[in-house]
Amino acid sequence: MLQQTHLRLIRAASLSLVLCALSLMIHAGEPEWPQFRGPQGNGHADAKQLPTKWSETDHVTWKTNLPGRGWSSPVISGRYIWMTTAIEKEASEEEKQQKTQGRSDARSLELASHVTLRALCVDRKSGELLHNIALFELSNPEPIHALNSYASPTPVIVDQRVFCHFGPNGTACLHLETGELIWKTQAFAYDPQNGPGASPVVWRDKLIFHCDGRDVQYAVALDQATGNVVWKSTRSGKLPDNENFRKAYCTPTIIDGDQPQVISPASDWVYSLDPATGKELWRVNYGMLGFSTVPKPIVGNGNVYVLTSYMKSRLLAIRYDGQGDVSESHVAWKEDRNMPSKPSLLLVDKNIYAITDKGIATCLSADTGKRLWTERLGGAFSASPLFAAGHIYVSDQSGQTTVLNPADTLEVVAKNSLDGQIMASPAVADNALFLRTDKALYRIE
Repeated sequence: MLQQTHLRLIRAASLSLVLCALSLMIHAGEPEWPQFRGPQGNGHADAKQLPTKWSETDHVTWKTNLPGRGWSSPVISGRYIWMTTAIEKEASEEEKQQKTQGRSDARSLELASHVTLRALCVDRKSGELLHNIALFELSNPEPIHALNSYASPTPVIVDQRVFCHFGPNGTACLHLETGELIWKTQAFAYDPQNGPGASPVVWRDKLIFHCDGRDVQYAVALDQATGNVVWKSTRSGKLPDNENFRKAYCTPTIIDGDQPQVISPASDWVYSLDPATGKELWRVNYGMLGFSTVPKPIVGNGNVYVLTSYMKSRLLAIRYDGQGDVSESHVAWKEDRNMPSKPSLLLVDKNIYAITDKGIATCLSADTGKRLWTERLGGAFSASPLFAAGHIYVSDQSGQTTVLNPADTLEVVAKNSLDGQIMASPAVADNALFLRTDKALYRIE
């Protein structure tokens, strides 16, 4: 009897340890929304239930005002939501004239005389601002496009590290919970002309991002623990003679498999790189001038789908099993009509959904490129679409989010407005939607 009681106690203790371990695993699990466009980088969320209707007063669990200005999207792990922002001191008219003199795009530029680049951390449950950390000081910053910000690239979370990236103005690694600085660097100077745009991605122990300026063009991988350079891959394709057509702002996409790949769009060419070494695996010419490339590629059906952005945006469906220059052999199909220059694409089942900068929505067959429908939603768009809980969410620059059903015809479910401008793409954790405007972060559920 005593022996049986002893065995029951041992089993109970063992069960308790297992449950405790499971609890710790759940608590310390993978980040729910670790990077731009979510866990897979494709705009898909696992949420089973999200609201389709909300307003400033309806379904808002909390609203937290944010300092400064930044278009980076929220990233989420556990109780922590991280973003970046820029605190700007307005430049004088004389400073603006000096910095923009001789530029044909002077009217579309903004300039600050001083900028502090900061990392923000908000408590996921309460909305409290936990950290507001100064990372870099820019005493003589370059102008940016009026639709951009000095803090547009989205951070990325790996384990207990948060990587905050500001293009040529610096990259920093912080501790997820405490905000303690682990390392930072400003070793990657290049001229983006219109401010930073490309977000970093991670692969195993590496942090990977693009440096495509008017002057230099390359992709680089850093050691996550130290910030040291692991590899650097210079663009090999012939670039336009005009330096203004050599820049790009695109976030890379990772394909894991027997041969992992970094899909790396740049000016005029998209490249596939080995994420371990930076070696070029294949490349494809866009077949037309494509520069200032913004949308992040998406992957499915054996293809990678790439948008070229400007002059006129083209969508290319490219089989990604090639070697060398596969421009003539691996482009499955192309589409030139009503394609986005800034918002990324969304692949749901066998259909691709696109929303142009000017609010024209299109649905294409992912296999063939056949156009299923094109309709005008209206508005101006920069944020990328989201697929969650069976619906597509697209947010425009006026603060309105349109909810659609994914279907072979346009089906609008609802339209919802918040105060402020939406440039950042949405994030999702559990059954909550997180939307960032130019002034605040919202938790909606």
